[in-house]
Amino acid sequence: MNALELELDYPFGEALPEPGHTLEVAPGVRWIRMALPFALHHINLWLLADELDGVKGWTVVDCCIASDDAKALWEQIFATQLQGLPILRVLVTHMHPDHVGLAHWLCERWNAPLWMSATDYYAARLGSQSTTGFGGPDAAGFFAAHGLRDPDAVDKIRGRTRYYPSMVPAMPSRFHRLMDGATVRIGAHDWQCISGYGHAPEHIALHCPTLGLLLGGDMMLPRISTNVSVFDIEPESNPLKLFLDSVDRFAVLPPDTLTLPSHGKPFRGLQQRIRQLHEHHRDRLAEVLRACQERPCCGADILPVMFKRPLDLHQTTFAMGEAVAHLHALWFQGLLQRTLDAGGIYRFSAVPG
Repeated sequence: MNALELELDYPFGEALPEPGHTLEVAPGVRWIRMALPFALHHINLWLLADELDGVKGWTVVDCCIASDDAKALWEQIFATQLQGLPILRVLVTHMHPDHVGLAHWLCERWNAPLWMSATDYYAARLGSQSTTGFGGPDAAGFFAAHGLRDPDAVDKIRGRTRYYPSMVPAMPSRFHRLMDGATVRIGAHDWQCISGYGHAPEHIALHCPTLGLLLGGDMMLPRISTNVSVFDIEPESNPLKLFLDSVDRFAVLPPDTLTLPSHGKPFRGLQQRIRQLHEHHRDRLAEVLRACQERPCCGADILPVMFKRPLDLHQTTFAMGEAVAHLHALWFQGLLQRTLDAGGIYRFSAVPG
């Protein structure tokens, strides 16, 4: 563990659910862990004991990407972990592929409804039919305008027109809308929806006061900072402010809340983690501001400032989005000014005085 992790409490220690199995973290709440084929390495999924229309069963929270390996693990879970009960509904925190990729398959497999926010449902449905901010000519042009001019990288990004649909091949044709402030009755407990922004269009986390649990999705991770990026589909956004404002909404939850994150291990110390995230981004913003005080910088110039390790293409696209997000946060604060140079690249410099 790093120093920041030592400030948090991990009640299950090093225990992890085995592939195709579950681990109970609270009465009627079971933890699933599945591997991912990129840097995040894994995703946590959840089973919640449920009852709908007099039928006992389970609600699934998040799905993993669409892959044969993930389907095989789900089939093992269906056979051994459900106590002979059906999946009654599929609840998705947000539209990113590792969370929604198998929603269509799960909903069809069990004739179960999908529950998620409207914004993320429509974004996922559009993404499964085309490309939205994850690759293609628009994404390549956007990153080039922020200084990513390496021909090989640009060509690969331009060619990734099926990146999202490769992991989210389809979406259910109907859904039940989750909204901020709504209460969802799952089994014997009420779960309160808390919307979050900056990472996804309309991320939904769920808090259960009686169980003392927060299903934090990607808004509240213990080990890494959630990716907060500007992408081509919303090129002049300010997602970092949206994200930090969103995580502050969790600060009112009880200090002993057990957070169930989508990546990493369940932890207590929610208020400490909120403080850590603010300090992390404060420090990154200070680094970016210093760099822009020394000379005008584009997004690509900020990559080595914020990221000290080598990045593959997958990581570079997200790192570029995050670099631009930090530049935009300072720009919207009035600390940086933006110019478009003769080569068509946006450069940010400190405002005089």
